Amino acid sequence: MPELPEVETTLRGIAPWLLGRTIHGIVVREPRLRWPVPAAVQQACGRRVERLERRAKYLLIGVGSGGLLVHLGMSGSLRVVTDDAAPRKHDHFDLRVPGAAIRFNDPRRFGCLLWWEDPPESHPLLVALGPEPLGEAFSGAWLYRRSRGRRVAVKNFIMDAKVVVGVGNIYASEALHLAGIHPARAAGRISAQRYEVLAGTVRAVLSRAVRHGGTTLRDYVNSSGQPGYFARELRVYGHAGEPCKACGGLIRQRVIGQRSTFYCPACQR
Repeated sequence: MPELPEVETTLRGIAPWLLGRTIHGIVVREPRLRWPVPAAVQQACGRRVERLERRAKYLLIGVGSGGLLVHLGMSGSLRVVTDDAAPRKHDHFDLRVPGAAIRFNDPRRFGCLLWWEDPPESHPLLVALGPEPLGEAFSGAWLYRRSRGRRVAVKNFIMDAKVVVGVGNIYASEALHLAGIHPARAAGRISAQRYEVLAGTVRAVLSRAVRHGGTTLRDYVNSSGQPGYFARELRVYGHAGEPCKACGGLIRQRVIGQRSTFYCPACQR
């Protein structure tokens, strides 16, 4: 599933083709995505893209007093293609600009294309989101305050978008390993000092993943159709039974919160 680094990589790839350009057409081939594509998205046609940013795993394409909200879902991707390129299977919509099309492909149809009115932060999908992990509002102190009294596993805690956005399953496992924190430890039983370390490793892991173009495990590709290469950097995720790079112990795998979790029982406490 595309997470924050993959969405950020997609944003940077499509920005030169969208920002400052006029959307002259939106072609919807399959409106039955996670939510039905509303007719309101056609309001973007004929308007210049003035704002292009990421909030959590959502892309915001601003055109005046409103804009388009795009989510890649579990298997979606946005690619830049020529405006006359024949659509492939699962190519569900195009955002057409002069000389090109930003094309959305999603085999599972869990992505979305919606419309928002200003301010976008008030949209029901965005209003309750926590801070960005690479932003100034995110810190160990924030995690510590939000964790008091919480019995949930810390891995689930940092994957909660109301606590902090964009820390998906892969990156949670990696950040907790670097911080030396066991993923099943209760969030409320972790000290402020250890949360400062964890906030730093969350930032470090996500920043490195962005630099490597995200992580491709199955079907994620960027706007040029290329995979992400951060999978080569993974220390624990997908490495069950292999030696830990920190201590040499064996990496283990277990299910926490219905998600596969990878950790080192020797150096994560």
